[in-house]
Amino acid sequence: QAEQAVLPPGSNVDCPTMAKGLAMLLFVLVAAAPLADAASLGQGLAANPIRKVVTMLQAMQKKVTEEGQKADELFEKYECYCKSSSSDLSASIEAAEIKTAELGTSIEGDSSKKAKLEEDLKSHQEERSAAEAAMAEATAIREKEKAAFDKALGESKVNLAALGKAVAALEKGMAGGFLQSRAA
Repeated sequence: QAEQAVLPPGSNVDCPTMAKGLAMLLFVLVAAAPLADAASLGQGLAANPIRKVVTMLQAMQKKVTEEGQKADELFEKYECYCKSSSSDLSASIEAAEIKTAELGTSIEGDSSKKAKLEEDLKSHQEERSAAEAAMAEATAIREKEKAAFDKALGESKVNLAALGKAVAALEKGMAGGFLQSRAA
């Protein structure tokens, strides 16, 4: 073990006794630091290298403690955020699931309405086609009847005109022939 104690620092020698010794020295230094009074510090311990190490370790301890407190505060803050946001998220998920079910029902109802409307549209289109065909047939019949009427009217006008001429010719040709007088 004596050989291990003279090894230069940084060598990879596993020595539990040396580690225990260093830990004990550090403990003694930390424990002895509060025992030194202010007068003795002013007289020469301030320049003491061991005192510098102790002061540095105390500063590190204070810094680590402060960082730990900050980390705890951040942890609590984010923990609160996670709890509140998870409950909000859960509520949002539940609302979305309910709305999804409602929308599913609504879609089914709208699909059946759409199918009914498509059937109605198809039947109305067929009725419209039938009505258009009936109108076209009625128009054709009216056009034929009008043509027959126009033809009969034309013939009637011609006959009426001929009859008017015949009556005029008869009246002219028999002037006084139909007159009944005592002389006759």
